Amino acid sequence: MGKFENASAIGLRNKETDKLIAVYPFKAEGSDEEITKKVTDWYYMQDCSAEEELKNAYVDVLTEAEAKSRK
Repeated sequence: MGKFENASAIGLRNKETDKLIAVYPFKAEGSDEEITKKVTDWYYMQDCSAEEELKNAYVDVLTEAEAKSRK
């Protein structure tokens, strides 16, 4: 069972502060590796200058409160 399996919402967090950077707007499907790639590719496509920010980010499951507040 993967980390992102059955996750209601996922997003990107800053590695140092754990602050939420972005919420992935689509349903997460696939293996953890596939989901991580989809989320980082999606974020990169939003802004090509995001490459530097992605070096300091990781994909994570959102808390229920974060998911509700971002809708």
